[in-house]
Amino acid sequence: MPSARPSRTDIMDFTRDLAGWPHSACSTLIRVRPHDWHVQQMGQGPTLLLLHGTGGSTHSWRDLMPLLADSYHVVAVDLPGHGFTRLGSRHRSALNTMAQDLASLCTDQGWHPVCIIGHSAGGAVALRLSNLLEHKPKVVGINPALQPFQGLAGAFFPVAARVLAIAPMLVDIALRSMAAPGRVATLLASTGSRIDGEGLALYSKLFRNRPHVDGALLMMAQWKLDGLLADLPQMEVECLFLTGSKDRTVPPVSAVETAARMPHASVESFDGLGHLMHEEAPDRVAARIRQWLA
Repeated sequence: MPSARPSRTDIMDFTRDLAGWPHSACSTLIRVRPHDWHVQQMGQGPTLLLLHGTGGSTHSWRDLMPLLADSYHVVAVDLPGHGFTRLGSRHRSALNTMAQDLASLCTDQGWHPVCIIGHSAGGAVALRLSNLLEHKPKVVGINPALQPFQGLAGAFFPVAARVLAIAPMLVDIALRSMAAPGRVATLLASTGSRIDGEGLALYSKLFRNRPHVDGALLMMAQWKLDGLLADLPQMEVECLFLTGSKDRTVPPVSAVETAARMPHASVESFDGLGHLMHEEAPDRVAARIRQWLA
C-alpha cells in the first residue's frame, strides 16, 4: 500500500497536538493506508522497532530511546488509534491486522529492523510482525502479554470492551472516570511500577484524549491470541522476554510458560520492577538489550 503525503492542514494539526510531547522534534506523520502513523526516529545504524502496549504511546520509550540511539536507528510507532496515530479503520485493531499494517509501514519506509521490542500487548504484536517480515528480526518482549485472560475475566473483559468501543456515550463515561483526581495515579500504581511526575502527567493527558481511549478500547475489543499461541512451537524467531518481579498486570510466570513452548526463547527477571519497567529503569533495560543484541 503506497504512502501519500499528508495535507498541509493535517501536518499543522499534528504539530499543534504534539506540542510539549517527549521527543516531538523527532516526530513525523506518515500516511500509509489505512492509518496516519505517528512515528519517532533517532540515531543511526541497524534499526530497532519499538511497539508500546495497550493504552500506551511513544512516550513510554522517552528515556529508553536515547540510550539505544547511540548505536542504532531507533523507531517508535504509536499503534493504530493510540497516541497520535489516526485510526483509518475501526476494524483493523486486532493482533493480526495491526501486524499486517505495521508490516506495510515498514515496507513503505524501507525499515528492516534487526529487532522488534514490544511492551505488554506490543510483545504479542512484535512476535506476529516478526513472522511477516522477510528478514525475520529478533524480538524482545518487556513483560509481554502472551496469555489470554483466565476465568470470569476472560469471559467478561472482551465483552465489556466491545460494548464500550461501539457505544460513544460509554466512552465518554470512561473519559470522565479517568479525569477524576488521582484516578490515573491509582491505575499506574496498580501495575506494580513507580512512575515519576512526568510520566504521570503524560499518561493523564493520554487518558483524557477521546480518540486515544477509543483506540485502546477497540484494540481490547478485538484482541485474540489463539492463532499466535498455536503458532508458538513453530516460530524460529530468537526471543528474549524481560519480566519485572513486581508486575501486577501480567504475571511473570506467563512469560516463562510461553518461552517453554518456543524453540529459541529465554526469560530474565528484573527484581523490584513492575509492568512499566522500561520507564522505571530504562538504563538497566537498555543495557540488557544492547548486551543481548551484541
